Amino acid sequence: MQLQVARIPSGYAKGVGRSMNSLHWMAQILLASVFLFTAAGKLFAYEKVVKVVETRSKGRPISMTRWQASVVAVAEILGAVGLLIQGPVEPPQLIVLCAAAWLALLMVGAGIYHLFRHESAAPSVVLFLLALFILVGRWPQ
Repeated sequence: MQLQVARIPSGYAKGVGRSMNSLHWMAQILLASVFLFTAAGKLFAYEKVVKVVETRSKGRPISMTRWQASVVAVAEILGAVGLLIQGPVEPPQLIVLCAAAWLALLMVGAGIYHLFRHESAAPSVVLFLLALFILVGRWPQ
């Protein structure tokens, strides 16, 4: 009995590469959209965000000043924009890699913040994993 190895069609690898590239672009657009949306809330509707968070956490204060929320919002905007642009650097995906790493690091901080407030860190973990997916997928071969 001889073991037969299935042959992969010659165009298969190119098709997988294209579909993974599309998947990474969809993840980048999704992650950038989420961060742009949350940053806009922190910058332009801080009072409403505070009210919603304090109501959800049974009246506990948010423990983040408007200035701190603005700094976090600007960091989120920089990361989101970095996910969507290609720069004149070598390797070409360096900006995307840095942005994904930056957003993953922000989500580690957000997860710690939510755990200290005895809230669910699940959204932070999901966004961290999405940033990690982009980081690993865009890493140069």
